[in-house]
Amino acid sequence: MFNKVNDGIGQLIDSIRKDQSSNGAWTYPFETGISTDCYMIILLRSLEINDEKLIQQLVERILSRQEDNGAWKLFYDEGEGNISATVEAYYSLLYSGYIKKQDPKMKRAKSFIIKNGGLKDIHMLTKLLLALTGQHRWPPYNPLPVELILLPHSCPIHFYRFSVFGRANLTPIMILADKKYSLTTKMSPDLSDLSSKRNEDELDFRNSQEWRSFYSTIKQAINQLIGLPSHLHQLAIEKAKHYMLQRIEPDGTFLGYFSTTFLMIFALLSLGHSKNHPIIINAVNGLKGMKTVIDGHVHMQYTTADVWNTSLLGYALQEAGVPSNDSMIKKANHYLLQRQHLKYGDWAVQNPAGVPGGWGFADMNTIQPDVDDTTASLRSMARMVKKVPVYRQSWDRGLQWLLTMQNDNGGWPAFEKNTDSKLFSLLPIEKAEYILTDPSSADLTGRTLEYLGNYTNLLNNYSSVQSAIQWLYRNQEDDGSWYGRWGICYIYGTWAAVTGLRAVGVLTTHSSIKRAVTWLETIQNSDGGWGESCNSDRNQKYVPLKTSTLTHTAWAVDALISANDKSNNSIKKGIDFLLINLNQADWTTTYPKGQGMAGDFYIHYHSYRYIFPLLALAHYKKKYKQKS
Repeated sequence: MFNKVNDGIGQLIDSIRKDQSSNGAWTYPFETGISTDCYMIILLRSLEINDEKLIQQLVERILSRQEDNGAWKLFYDEGEGNISATVEAYYSLLYSGYIKKQDPKMKRAKSFIIKNGGLKDIHMLTKLLLALTGQHRWPPYNPLPVELILLPHSCPIHFYRFSVFGRANLTPIMILADKKYSLTTKMSPDLSDLSSKRNEDELDFRNSQEWRSFYSTIKQAINQLIGLPSHLHQLAIEKAKHYMLQRIEPDGTFLGYFSTTFLMIFALLSLGHSKNHPIIINAVNGLKGMKTVIDGHVHMQYTTADVWNTSLLGYALQEAGVPSNDSMIKKANHYLLQRQHLKYGDWAVQNPAGVPGGWGFADMNTIQPDVDDTTASLRSMARMVKKVPVYRQSWDRGLQWLLTMQNDNGGWPAFEKNTDSKLFSLLPIEKAEYILTDPSSADLTGRTLEYLGNYTNLLNNYSSVQSAIQWLYRNQEDDGSWYGRWGICYIYGTWAAVTGLRAVGVLTTHSSIKRAVTWLETIQNSDGGWGESCNSDRNQKYVPLKTSTLTHTAWAVDALISANDKSNNSIKKGIDFLLINLNQADWTTTYPKGQGMAGDFYIHYHSYRYIFPLLALAHYKKKYKQKS
């Protein structure tokens, strides 16, 4: 068995070594379906940037993802298709000018859209896209008054109580809704035939009465606090514009995200910027810079994942025995060292005691660090800390920033602390819990505990550690699993929680660990692997994929290894599955393992097929070889 494990580890290391970039990073794609491809076509046509080669390449990719019934899906087992994704694809293909309504593929797509309610039940952000480009009416009221940005921090609802991702997307939306901005061109298609009641359709944020009530509440608060003289409306517009411009990354994008940059461009147009304004051109070029190629097709990434890929791979390789002085590891850690954040960002508003020292997710991320990338980067650099002084300095800053980011409830968020107001969960905005809040999560809390337990000298009775342990105990599901906020989904959260709890001394005999182990063993497939459907996050309960994947299996096996002093049948069968399927190349390999918005935004990390099987095999060998 261990000879095969060694062979598998060697195979993975060789593949990873070949894929490293010259700057030390790994640039595996961050793949998110077709939405960004669709939006890029619509953006280029709206700005009358005739980059025909890119538009044709994106058209080819979108068409390559169409199902036989005419629809597009977000993941393999999503039923017949996704209505919002299909509308976006249909619209962008028509806007490209290269596909006509009479094309059989378009007829099938239209048939699917009409069959599923036309434009009535598409996602809020898809309706926003249509309103921006003349296919949908704006509502007569603003979904959020732009004056919200002026409310002081003493108010129960203020701008910085939203998550940073929520603020970044809402800021341009507030401007656009205020202006009721719409842009059409001579190439704009006509989507009126997709709805029989187009004249009655509005950009309805789930429930207009509830929105009007919330809008009225915010307006009253603004009136009471600042009197709302007429000039303050323009002040709010200027402050919103300033917020965006102050957070433009070196590549021209707004915080490095596709959606925020797309919306910022339209917001600036609504404020009078010309289509060829340097800020807009730089933003478009920044989006183009996130272009990648997958299976011969060009894909517009939502962001890049270079820091995330590199930190996880650097850590996994060293766990598998690659020494820290290997050129591959040295280059990776040097890259990470250069990407540490040394200036304050929005996180400091809710965390004034913190000093910069975290890491962000993307290559060009200089403003927005996050907890997960910070612990991952610190793990990769851990073996360098005692050897090179500059790594010790970096380590200390990262650890101190991390500790100050813990939420008051004991868990860790992703980007900002204490931005999980229950008020926002009541708002009638679609997926508000994903867009507007940044709660403590089992995956972030578990991974942070794993780092603190295995890589620092903090005692297990340290207050931060104990409060995090208690948070995990309180948030374990009845079946013994944990929900993972940023992965798919319960297997991911359970892996993070179990490995974290074990790292800080929670015994294998503890009821929380035993329940988690029982759950994992119960859901193991007959082939020895594990697999979980993206439907889990939609349904808020575990839904099996009914087939096994490399990544889910690696997570489950790694959790079981951490929770068992001796190998058992479940672990051995899981390891066998990994070894047999290391070269697996089917739909299970490309099935999303990450998510950003349940039901609407899923991520296929191309690096995961290497990272997590390597970790599981390495930990199996390290723990059990001497006991065999």
